[in-house]
Amino acid sequence: MATEAERIAAANRSYAEGFTGAGAVRPARHLAVVACMDSRMDIFAMLGLEVGDAHVIRNAGGIVTDDVIRSLTLSQRALGTREIVLVHHTDCGLLGVSDDDFAAELEADTGAVPRWRAGGFEDAHADVAESIRRLGATPFLLHRDRVTGFVYDVDTGRLLPVDGD
Repeated sequence: MATEAERIAAANRSYAEGFTGAGAVRPARHLAVVACMDSRMDIFAMLGLEVGDAHVIRNAGGIVTDDVIRSLTLSQRALGTREIVLVHHTDCGLLGVSDDDFAAELEADTGAVPRWRAGGFEDAHADVAESIRRLGATPFLLHRDRVTGFVYDVDTGRLLPVDGD
């Protein structure tokens, strides 16, 4: 039975046979997307994007961490993006996760305390609004006024807009 890595390598060989080039390094639509890593979200399809249109930054929960701010800062300042779209989703694995309880569980299992937080939240819409405010407050981004947030409904496929105010 093939491992997932072996399946990926085989798929890549097929992909590479028809590969015609990667295109420009700067995103064509001057867009950066921050989204959850949830496997049910096909970011390119759900946002109507093509390869080369946007930078896509994904993590557990789609939360705006210091590393996400680092990536967005490079995206804007070095690679010309001007707009940010945030995408959380319904039925997220981080809904209801306690940062303190998760850290305590990790410490009990491993003997080490994580230097990062899980990023659990109680309400996806409220967390997107908080992320919009956090990006608006960072001095590192050039385009803090063009941040839009959505919650993707995993049952309907629709994006629900979030007001950041």
